[in-house]
Amino acid sequence: MATATGETEYVEGPLLVDGLLEKRRYQLRLAETARSDHTLVCLPTGLGKTAVSLLVTAGRLAEHGGMSLLLAPTKPLVQQHAAFYREALSIDDEEIVVFTGDVRPDDRAELWESARVVCATPQVIENDLVGNRVSLSDVTHITFDECHRATGNYAYNYIADRYHADAGDPLVSAMSASPGGDKEEILTVCDNLGLREVAVMTEDDADVADHTYRTEVEWEHVELPETVIEIRDALNDVIKERLTKLKQLGVTNSTDPSMSQSQLNAIRAKLQELINNDDADGYEGMSAHAEIMKLRRAVELVETQSVESLRRYFERQREDAKSSGASKASQRFVSDPRVKEAMRRAEEFDDLHPKFRRARILLAQTLGIENGERVIVFTESRDTAETLTDFLGGHFDTRRFVGQGDKEGSDGMTQTEQKDTLDAFRAGEFEVLVSTSVAEEGLDVPDVDLVLFYEPVPKGIRSIQRKGRTGRASDGRVVVLLAEDTRDEAFFWMSKHEEDRMEDELRKLRNIEGEIEAEIAEQAGLEAFGGTDRIGEGDGDDRPTASPEDTSEPTADTGEETPESPSNTTARSGQAGLADFAGEANADTDTTAEDDATVAEAAPDGETIEIVADQRELDSHIARDLSTREGVETRLETLAVGDYVLSDRVVIERKAVEDFLDTLVGGDRSLFEQVGAAARHYARPVVVIEGEDLYGSRNVHPNAIRGALASLAVDFGASVMQTEDAEETADLLEVIARREQETDDRTVSVHGEKGGKTLAEQQEYVVGSVAEVGPVTARALLEHFGSVEAVMSAEEEALLAVEGVGEVTADRIRTVTESPYPGSK
Repeated sequence: MATATGETEYVEGPLLVDGLLEKRRYQLRLAETARSDHTLVCLPTGLGKTAVSLLVTAGRLAEHGGMSLLLAPTKPLVQQHAAFYREALSIDDEEIVVFTGDVRPDDRAELWESARVVCATPQVIENDLVGNRVSLSDVTHITFDECHRATGNYAYNYIADRYHADAGDPLVSAMSASPGGDKEEILTVCDNLGLREVAVMTEDDADVADHTYRTEVEWEHVELPETVIEIRDALNDVIKERLTKLKQLGVTNSTDPSMSQSQLNAIRAKLQELINNDDADGYEGMSAHAEIMKLRRAVELVETQSVESLRRYFERQREDAKSSGASKASQRFVSDPRVKEAMRRAEEFDDLHPKFRRARILLAQTLGIENGERVIVFTESRDTAETLTDFLGGHFDTRRFVGQGDKEGSDGMTQTEQKDTLDAFRAGEFEVLVSTSVAEEGLDVPDVDLVLFYEPVPKGIRSIQRKGRTGRASDGRVVVLLAEDTRDEAFFWMSKHEEDRMEDELRKLRNIEGEIEAEIAEQAGLEAFGGTDRIGEGDGDDRPTASPEDTSEPTADTGEETPESPSNTTARSGQAGLADFAGEANADTDTTAEDDATVAEAAPDGETIEIVADQRELDSHIARDLSTREGVETRLETLAVGDYVLSDRVVIERKAVEDFLDTLVGGDRSLFEQVGAAARHYARPVVVIEGEDLYGSRNVHPNAIRGALASLAVDFGASVMQTEDAEETADLLEVIARREQETDDRTVSVHGEKGGKTLAEQQEYVVGSVAEVGPVTARALLEHFGSVEAVMSAEEEALLAVEGVGEVTADRIRTVTESPYPGSK
């Protein structure tokens, strides 16, 4: 339904604010399809995918009640969606809430109960689901914005699985301007999100064409100055020499410094094979490969970014090489005479990269001669964004827009700073926004007169999204700067070919919607014979859930355990499984936790067990896996002791094989400190070493590994167990937890506070952190000099007299203690 105001018609409907949402036929048609089933909605950038989602949300809330969840990949995009929903829906603003990592978990749990619309980043919802803080059972509509991200282990996939399993009346809308490069990628997204319909509009459709404008794309070639070319060539010579060494090892036939990343990945795979076969050449080659990667990054910066970006990169590499745990690759990199000469020439270079001058000219033309109002400059490097902002700021009103994390030695922006910057740009308070990739996806920045690519990007999806910042309300212009005879040109052609293919695929997708839907339906029909969903059976939800590698036999719905259950090993193979060894608890296990320990208890009910996971363990996906298992309830805590708590006496410390070996060769003693803390608070600490080839994956003597294992068992009383991968670790945790909580009727208790360090421990910590050495060397320094002050004031020669202190450590101590603090007066 629509109302007219002058020449503009507006959409009318339940929960919609009158006179706000312009009537566009293509949006109404897409929304009608999306209301009927789980739908992939494809629409070119800037044509209102969020409006389609809002129409579906309003209809679902009006007809079915419950709540709506909208997911977007970045915090600024989430804030933008929430602002639009508050403006367009006749729902109290307090009922439309934002969930990001800036909102405390306990507050999110409380807000969830009263919200009607939640706009969130997927990682936050994933955490809350794993931590059992929220439930999707009452969510009647979920939107996955920028849904092309739904591949691999991205949080969208887990949330979709949980939603289809848990919701009483689910409906999924997935939005993207670029869902994938080919039909297979699109089908993967559909499968991962449980989509059954595809609705596509392109700029070729008449309804859409009425609302689109022409975007002109230009490619500007710039020539590099002679000094930059000389620096580049010197670095490439070093790369060629390192590749020659790899050629001698038989892992490559090429010594071309500009070889592709896929070729370098293939070399790395061959080197790993040598290592797996106990060939020492593999370790030497892997170190050379690591150095090549550092050199290629330096070449990329000087070619395509700026000499200033290269200077900053060199400085970080020098600092890394000084650290006590520096790799041989880092040390060789900064000590090679040709690299040193490149560093010197970069320091002396006082000219501008030609891209800077060209960018200034283009902005002057757009904002001055052509009376434009706004320009966005995109760059890959945060260092370049900083430098460009300073440079352009001398001529135009310019601000930067970067992500939140500290990266490449540059401070990020807080969420508030990001929001304020975008609001000011929309309001016309400044002319030029210099942005990294954080502004690519879906942000509702105003229509701009020019989008300037400081460099081309190698991915077609990102190129399409960047170009979508212009040509929304009037003809737009896009200019891409390319440094001649550099990887800029390679990236340009990679992006252009992929972009052309994707645009072609979108048009094809428009013509074969029915064919894709038929394939989805066919897959659903075939996989209906593959058993029930591993997560659980949804009410009437027959979407395909079996993974392609699932080769288990069909299981009748008998209420018995499926073959995937780790406790069903006996039935599957005739051999005893882990759960069959539950046994009885030893009589001498009455170890009581400290009286003042923080305790959270959950009494087992004979059906559900509880596993408490540390927040920082979410990257491993173990907690996520456990949260999907029937009869397992997960809870997230910021644990002071351990990674997983399985009962009042069992705590788990998990280490990947590589991390475990790092503790033996890098001087990091944190593992033993962690296990020591676990042993003080829990009667049965368990160390799980996850991964394969413990004795062969690194060049570590087997006796060193055996010694560490013996120390964990004998000195700390910890049980040491090994698993092949994260899935097996999750299986092991479930079995132990069931043994503890069901067989032995034990409760889950979280113990432990970080105890205060003694004076000696604090002194060792201070010295160890400054010198980046382990506790043994820190103690040696303190025993030799007698105090922290004496260590810090000692001359380099005196420091070298201490056992275990070399030139790198001594130089590091003097540099840190003598250097003025940056920014000090």
